[in-house]
Amino acid sequence: MNNKFISCDWGTSSFRLRLVEAAIGPGGSLRVVGELRSDQGIAGTFELWKNTGKGEEGRLAFYRSILEAGIADLEKLLNVALPGTPLVISGMASSSIGMKELPYKELPFSTDGMDLNFEILEATEDYKYRTLLISGARTTNDVMRGEETQLIGCVEPLLSTGGERIFIFPGTHSKHVRVKNGHAIDLKTYMTGEYFALLSKNSILSVSVAEAAGLPENIASFREGVRDSVQANLLHQSFLVRTNQLFGKKTKEENYSYLSGLLIGTECKELIDAGAPLTIVSEGVLRDHYTWALGELGFKEIEIQGLDQAVINGHAKIIRTIFPG
Repeated sequence: MNNKFISCDWGTSSFRLRLVEAAIGPGGSLRVVGELRSDQGIAGTFELWKNTGKGEEGRLAFYRSILEAGIADLEKLLNVALPGTPLVISGMASSSIGMKELPYKELPFSTDGMDLNFEILEATEDYKYRTLLISGARTTNDVMRGEETQLIGCVEPLLSTGGERIFIFPGTHSKHVRVKNGHAIDLKTYMTGEYFALLSKNSILSVSVAEAAGLPENIASFREGVRDSVQANLLHQSFLVRTNQLFGKKTKEENYSYLSGLLIGTECKELIDAGAPLTIVSEGVLRDHYTWALGELGFKEIEIQGLDQAVINGHAKIIRTIFPG
């Protein structure tokens, strides 16, 4: 016998909605029945809500209308009826620009998902989905929303074994989360992706770079950037992207990869003396770039976890705890 839930990963600039079929009982298998992805992120939704002029009292209803429209599209895609299906949401939906702001859970927190902050939004006559809204987590000087759920969804043996491990979540604002004996104990955020976007699109370097495919010469330039990040001054070394192009030393595509390697290497070189094994939680190009960078920095054994599966696993673990049966 199976039960189903709707999984929503609502980020700043993205919206992912999945219908998940979960075998009942701890450790039951999960199957994504269908999914929808769009760029209807929290930031854009917040702007749409502000433009309605309805005030704070209409905020939750407005965000629910966005969810209902997405669920209706999912119903059409799968030819199913979903009213009454529980919905679990992680990411920026619990932030100050989300559907309802929830306080952060202060570290440490258990990686079994038992002690995160959350709120249950009960179904109504107009809104048919009992909703579990998950909050983020914080230290005294750092925060995350969404990665705490992804961490919980990583493969259990990596979390439950003794000792320490660092989980790396690449992205616009990359997160490094240190786990010890089944508890997240520390968090650091790196603005790697945002710096790359600013430098490659809005700085003087923008005329010296062009988006690169994974060709051998571009990968070699990426690795060179990683190596240079270890000893070089980032503010000086990044300007060499400009002179590389002026003096014909690199193509724009090679420069693009070099700049990426320089920034990812700057982020990851702090891990050299971290004293713990590493797990990358990511997909696609970002996963490959971080794997290459860490390899170039001398790491021999790196665990890889799929980001999408981690989200689904995390939602399933939490919803089974909060909505048993």
